Amino acid sequence: MIIRLENLDEPGTAALLEDYTRLTDVALRRRLETERGLYMAESSKVIARAVDAGHAPRSFLMAERYLEELGPMIAAAVGTGGRADGGEVPVLVAPEPVLKQITGFHLHRGALAAMNRPALLPVAQVLAGAHSEAKARRVAILEDLVDHTNVGAAFRSAAALGIDAVLVTPYCADPLYRRSVRVSMGTVFQVPWTRIERWPATDELHAAGFTVAAMALADDAVSLDEFVASPACTGEDSRVAVVLGTEGDGLAQRTIASADAVVRIPMAGGVDSLNVAAAAAVTFWALRIPA
Repeated sequence: MIIRLENLDEPGTAALLEDYTRLTDVALRRRLETERGLYMAESSKVIARAVDAGHAPRSFLMAERYLEELGPMIAAAVGTGGRADGGEVPVLVAPEPVLKQITGFHLHRGALAAMNRPALLPVAQVLAGAHSEAKARRVAILEDLVDHTNVGAAFRSAAALGIDAVLVTPYCADPLYRRSVRVSMGTVFQVPWTRIERWPATDELHAAGFTVAAMALADDAVSLDEFVASPACTGEDSRVAVVLGTEGDGLAQRTIASADAVVRIPMAGGVDSLNVAAAAAVTFWALRIPA
């Protein structure tokens, strides 16, 4: 159902746009994205990946020039039952100045979709490989990351470098926040993930056969090179969960104490550490399982 918007004062327009208005208000976004089970997908590539992952759209908002490009994807998506009332999924089309007026920023990628947030699976199911034919062997845990950009970048590296699943701790930034999704290039829909209800949860990881490696600076830390060469990583059925800590402070001491190994990335040039997103990429590459 294509609806062209020219005048935002027309009756009924405000209701159609309620998912998209005031997107620069972080408090409002949090309210919408949690209480109403909503997240935003931005750009044609990200929207397509969300739809391919089976996520159901509530509506689309785009510039006219993107309508033809996204037509096939929209046609596929509207059959996913995005609207709770069973009605047609609206495709809202507006001139770019009007789009900026609606969202509060320049929509330079031309398209947004309000998507229904899928229910998260229990940790045990994600570790068992609920989304694939094999159990997860390489898992990343993001502890209390604050910056949505870092979360998105970590997911992109996880997808590219063979991480089977990502777990986020109770206070970690939302992987489905608009900026996280955008930076990840939609790979948050590709890598199985869920939120841990309590943390540390190393007992559950140990029970599943994982060696837990805490990435931290410590006197007893082993180098990443040593760790990946150890039996914990080289065994035929080795399962490793690597924990990356929040920006600035890094991992909590209780997390480090509960880990099986403390691991550091060797540094040169007088630098002691990397940004968490960069550290994630380096660590995931080192831990990859050869094809």
